[in-house]
Amino acid sequence: MAEENKIKQEKKEMKPIVAKPLPVDKEKAREIEAQMKKEKQETEPDEEKAQEKTQEKKESEKPKVKVELKKKDEAIAMGVSLPISKKHSMYIGSFIKNKKIDDAIADLEKVIKLKKAVPYKGEIPHRKGNMERGRYPVNAAKYFINLLKGLKGNVITNQMELDETRIYLVSPSWATRPQRRGGVRGKRTNIIIKAKEFHEINKKTNKESKK
Repeated sequence: MAEENKIKQEKKEMKPIVAKPLPVDKEKAREIEAQMKKEKQETEPDEEKAQEKTQEKKESEKPKVKVELKKKDEAIAMGVSLPISKKHSMYIGSFIKNKKIDDAIADLEKVIKLKKAVPYKGEIPHRKGNMERGRYPVNAAKYFINLLKGLKGNVITNQMELDETRIYLVSPSWATRPQRRGGVRGKRTNIIIKAKEFHEINKKTNKESKK
């Protein structure tokens, strides 16, 4: 028992051995880090160049498709469920028909300013000036101006000449009309406006002007 107690005491008195770090040269460590950075910088641009070359090869292998816009002879503008009267849109359509787009817009702007009336049929009073019986549908004229501006943009995208285009069709039709109080239905109209190039008309006008 005494011997065992002595062994235990000796074990307690023994201190754990700690491994000391080896001495390191800071200058050598810095040189090694600098060399590693240089190697990385040299390898990275080579990899980027290789990737760029592979991408260029893939792009060159792909077939190139040329997109050519074909010139069209017709331009269309549509208005869906516009809150205007079908009757007013019919008279404005006949007022605009066979005119240039810019001239039609200018005439409708005069209608909004109450300087020019749209001709109507029926028992309607005559207006001042050389105009016959007519009215000033201001609200409908505003919507028509927006449609004509869209039609003008479509004419340009279709590579048509504005000076030779004429409005040849204005087609208003009833849209789904909402129900109001008392069984009255609201005003909703669909409108289609089409324009075409008419070269013969311009040639005739030029000949007449020369005579």
